[in-house]
Amino acid sequence: MPPSVTRGFFRYSRRVAEIDRHRKAVIARVLEGDGRASREQRKAAFDAPTGGLLEKVARYAYKVSDDDIAAAKAAGLSEDELFELVVCAALGQATRQLESALAALAATEA
Repeated sequence: MPPSVTRGFFRYSRRVAEIDRHRKAVIARVLEGDGRASREQRKAAFDAPTGGLLEKVARYAYKVSDDDIAAAKAAGLSEDELFELVVCAALGQATRQLESALAALAATEA
């Protein structure tokens, strides 16, 4: 492999590692940092959002309506808790999709 290609590959590898480090830091902060929603609630929303608003955010974000938000508030969630849980559900889904894509790429290389 020519030296310029090798240097480019190593620069790319370092950038990927840096992005992965930042991604993991964001996830840790969202799940374990201070917040209005409990850590257990945030972890559940990240791992497997079920029913209602959080599942909609994770699976069909374009279908979220004002009524969904109103129902979540009526269930007793504050706006801050609601925001945190929505972020966790969206970040969890994005993480699952990224991991699936990376696994598919790895399978093609094997």
